Amino acid sequence: MDFPVFMALLICALAVPGFGDMGSGKAQSCSDIRQFYNGKGFSLNGVPQSEISGEHLRICPQGYTCCTSVMEDSLSNLSRTEMEGLIRDAGRALQASLNGQYKVFDGYLLELLNRSEGVLQQSYPPALGSLYTQNTRVFSDLYTELRRYYRGSNVNIEEALNEFWARLLERMFKGANGRYLIGDDYLECVSKQSETLRPFGDNPRDLKLKVTRTFVAARSFVQGLVISGEVVRKVSQVPLSPECMRAIMKMTYCPHCRGVATARPCANYCTNVLKGCLANQADLDTEWRNLADAMLQVSNRFEGVSSVDVVFLSLPTHISEAITTMMDNIDTFNNKVFQACGNPREGGTSSTGLEEVKRSGKVTVEDSPTSGARLEKLVSDVSRRLRDMQPYWVSLPSTLCSDRVATRSQADKCWNGMARARYLPEVMGDGLASQINNPEVEIDITKPDMTIRQQIMQLKIMTNRLKNAFNGNDVDFQDTSDDVSGSGSGMCTDENCPRGPRLMVPSTDRPKVYAYPPENKKVVKASADHNLPSIAFYLLSLVMLLLRR
Repeated sequence: MDFPVFMALLICALAVPGFGDMGSGKAQSCSDIRQFYNGKGFSLNGVPQSEISGEHLRICPQGYTCCTSVMEDSLSNLSRTEMEGLIRDAGRALQASLNGQYKVFDGYLLELLNRSEGVLQQSYPPALGSLYTQNTRVFSDLYTELRRYYRGSNVNIEEALNEFWARLLERMFKGANGRYLIGDDYLECVSKQSETLRPFGDNPRDLKLKVTRTFVAARSFVQGLVISGEVVRKVSQVPLSPECMRAIMKMTYCPHCRGVATARPCANYCTNVLKGCLANQADLDTEWRNLADAMLQVSNRFEGVSSVDVVFLSLPTHISEAITTMMDNIDTFNNKVFQACGNPREGGTSSTGLEEVKRSGKVTVEDSPTSGARLEKLVSDVSRRLRDMQPYWVSLPSTLCSDRVATRSQADKCWNGMARARYLPEVMGDGLASQINNPEVEIDITKPDMTIRQQIMQLKIMTNRLKNAFNGNDVDFQDTSDDVSGSGSGMCTDENCPRGPRLMVPSTDRPKVYAYPPENKKVVKASADHNLPSIAFYLLSLVMLLLRR
């Protein structure tokens, strides 16, 4: 063989690179990916037995490959389904935690109310006699209204308390003056006089202040748990964009098509992909943290002398003290009312039941020694969970990447989107605006996801309500009744949950800004094998010319 011909053949042998990462001179077998592909539930029809040229690929690098266009599409859809499943699973875990805190806290508060009413029902008959037994509806209606208010019904708690004292005054005045015929007009005059005479002393005012602040705080706190769970549910169901779908496929299954199935994604590469995919979700971070901070503030209202257990369980005692105050001053009150309203006509019954009340005195309620400790533990647990959940949205990309990326020792052999090599681009910041130069996911930062923007608005509204509650201002939840379940749980998990009002955002004329494509110069070994078929063709042509000589 002539020396020039020998040299040409030697150059060809050395110049044509091997397929995949094996360095072999012949096409590699596709048996591994065939087994993998079939294991994912796909048919092997059309799946090549050995590597083929990859010019048909639209997502993966176009070197020699074992993937057809159909396989690429199938694996792309699979990667999206799997990633959306992981996002929903992470959301369900947080939602379950919030739901658990809600159920425990809600159950405890309702238990306190039930215990308080139970104490009243047991203590009042022997202490108040017929004054209670003939007017049980007055007391039971008060607890009914308190429960309705706590559950989020459109109940004004101050009006409910005022109505209770007005009805109690009416029944007690009629009971104290049983020998008179007292009509509605006369009772209306009595009610007007009570504003200055204050027959119950300072008890109604003191009780209203404590009950209002405590119930407002309790209701707002549990509604905060409800709303946060709903936000997690709705945001976790937001579908991935087509651009994200391409990036996830490239990171997840393109290594299989490329023949390097064992190469795990580089850590920073995975982080950039998911920061781009979850950019809108990361924009929840500020309002999410604000909500958690506001809930932690409100939880401080559950401690001390105005804690929910003290206020709830002391209701019977406060009401009894008010009744005793009126009974002690009934003669003075009657005289002043008669002076202002005139003497009522006689003709009633002689029975009053007042002597029973005066003999028995006020009702006393023993505090439960375990209530304070149990509440303290509940508040401590929920506060810890609230602090833990604060970084959830910005830490979600790294959380999802943690189990799938290469270790630090594999930094030179991880999958960087194009080949098994180090990943050089820097990690992007959090949020939509920070993704303008994301090398892995094309994002139009001028078009935020509207579902997520709606949830950001819900977080803002809830935070403002919690701040009002912390300051002791009553909060109306009626306008969010469509956003939470009727039972007050707010933790529905299916697609039939009612939706909140749409948040309309004005359109913008700003131009679209897309990220640089991932095949930029920052990624090393990006396209080394793209032109393998053409190189081999030219080298073989050179050999043929030399042989003709």
